[in-house]
Amino acid sequence: MSLSPPSRLARALALAVPALLLGGAYVSEYGFGLFPCEMCWWQRWPHFAAVGVALLAFAVPPQRLWTGLAAIAILVSGAIGLFHAGVEYGWWEGITSCTAIVADDGGSALDSIMNTPLVRCDEPAWTLLGISLAGYNFLISTAAGIAILVLLGKDRRT
Repeated sequence: MSLSPPSRLARALALAVPALLLGGAYVSEYGFGLFPCEMCWWQRWPHFAAVGVALLAFAVPPQRLWTGLAAIAILVSGAIGLFHAGVEYGWWEGITSCTAIVADDGGSALDSIMNTPLVRCDEPAWTLLGISLAGYNFLISTAAGIAILVLLGKDRRT
């Protein structure tokens, strides 16, 4: 069965949006040294799932179902982004632990631990126009997830 143009666009968005957001996260991490906190990682996991499910939508029927599931995963990441942004802005309290990911470089374990940056979840690493990366993830993921579901819903009305 061939997909309608709105469903094809929804499928493309379901793959492109989480892939681009993950790409941006990794560029900010490895290119600009903005290491992720624990809640940043929480936001990435649904995007990984969305990419995988969206890839299924290109190869395995029912394509609309896989696209819809990818949209839901994108919305989950957006919801986590909202929670994280709220913690950063002091709207509510978040988790109390901070994250430090220790790299095993084959050297001294103590040196690795001491040279690993501690990343706080309640302090934004970067903002633009007063919006943190978590806030942008919320805005982009929520808009994209809703747009994908609306596009899929257009098939139901035709």
